[in-house]
Amino acid sequence: MLKLSCNVTDHLHSFFFSDSRRLFVPVHRRTGPVSCFQIKKEPLRAILSADQGNSSLRVADSVSDAPPADRLRFGRLMEDGFSYKEKFIVRSYEVGINKTATVETIANLLQEVACNHVQKVGFSTDGFATTLTMRKLHLIWVTARMHIEIYKYPAWSDVVEIETWCQSEGRIGTRRDWILKDCATGEVIGRATSKWVMMNQDTRRLQRVTDEVRDEYLVFCPREPRLAFPEENNSSLKKIPKLEDPAQYSMLGVKPRRADLDMNQHVNNVTYIGWVLESIPQEIIDTHELQVITLDYRRECQQDDIVDSLTTFESPNDAVSKLTGTNGSTMSSKQEHNESQFLHILRLSENGQEINRGRTQWRKKSSR
Repeated sequence: MLKLSCNVTDHLHSFFFSDSRRLFVPVHRRTGPVSCFQIKKEPLRAILSADQGNSSLRVADSVSDAPPADRLRFGRLMEDGFSYKEKFIVRSYEVGINKTATVETIANLLQEVACNHVQKVGFSTDGFATTLTMRKLHLIWVTARMHIEIYKYPAWSDVVEIETWCQSEGRIGTRRDWILKDCATGEVIGRATSKWVMMNQDTRRLQRVTDEVRDEYLVFCPREPRLAFPEENNSSLKKIPKLEDPAQYSMLGVKPRRADLDMNQHVNNVTYIGWVLESIPQEIIDTHELQVITLDYRRECQQDDIVDSLTTFESPNDAVSKLTGTNGSTMSSKQEHNESQFLHILRLSENGQEINRGRTQWRKKSSR
């Protein structure tokens, strides 16, 4: 056997192709500016082996021992270890009629980067961010509130970088924040925040976060509070009033599909977004795009439930909730003219019990 040892100092592409005989690592030599996909340059040792005409390239243990998913992801923990960034390409099946990502795509990416973050720090892969104690006690995290603001929708083939981090939220739950950037320009194109509470997976009842569980995840949280929406009076803090009958718009008899259920055996929180939007009037869909969505999750929805989606226009002059800009300031009359706001409720058709209540803000579509 002939062995040739060499230092590989080029940037490695993220894709590793293998079969029973060889592991092929494509090497990219870059002479231009560093792109958003260029991996940090680090020397790696590779061994080229030849035996009876067969050759292979073996990468050092630090790479080869990593799970395949880690090799393919463009994600990493930040230097302080308290936040995680990952880059995503917007796929063709993730865009809508405008060739831009749908809000459901954005929400799914937020969930994906959050799950990848907690896996990176060693939490469970058989649930959404469950710690060792949570698994022993059959506890899971469930969404209590989700607030997403989108300033510019990424288009098909755009690359989005998402940063996320989590931190404590009182005694009953935790919160997770996100910042979305256009990888090509560095522009912030969206922000999001969420609140999560703990549920017993067997009894389906909420449970207070114990000190033991809190200690397990707080070690990975920023030492000082860090908020995606630090502005005073920002719209993520606003309460959502209950939508009263009769609603102006409705979509009745929505039934969950099998594909709507997640690993926690209930309808996934992203599915609710689509249900809420189903009762938005078509003239708004044709002329506006979603800018802000806030959802309060009030009860689980199971596969056999039948759901009604109800929507009513909310006046921007309503004292309960004035439209606010991203910096918390009251919007001008011109902005009010170009924007629309709605209240939403998802409820069980059988007995009217609330599943979810929400608020959406829509801006006029820009001319393209």
